[in-house]
Amino acid sequence: MPTEREYERLLAFRLALRRFLHWSEERSAAEGVTPAQYQLMLAIRGHPDPSGPTIRELADALLLRHNSAVGLVDRAVGARLVTRHTDRDDHRVVHVRLTARGNACIARLARAHLEQLPVLAGPILRATRARVRPSG
Repeated sequence: MPTEREYERLLAFRLALRRFLHWSEERSAAEGVTPAQYQLMLAIRGHPDPSGPTIRELADALLLRHNSAVGLVDRAVGARLVTRHTDRDDHRVVHVRLTARGNACIARLARAHLEQLPVLAGPILRATRARVRPSG
């Protein structure tokens, strides 16, 4: 059974995560994008393939169903944040890339997140550093 201190650590961890997510959502809104669009742009920008990730890869990275990822990409295309490109070798495969607008937006958001990370991640790191008692 967890100790009182372990419950306190779990709560501190959960609160720190929620605070970071809330801050991130507000920052995204201030940039004029949804939190889901920010996460999409980050998944695209952080993908190692210069052709851009496929819809399936984006769905996997964002923990979405394929049709939900398609809808998110559709809305991001409408917002001029991303474009679709058909694969050269397999025309059934679609890659997604950032537009100039998307690149500028993710650069601003990434910079803000990187600057805020030490402030918001501190409580998370402190909560995870404490030793956990073995059960039993």
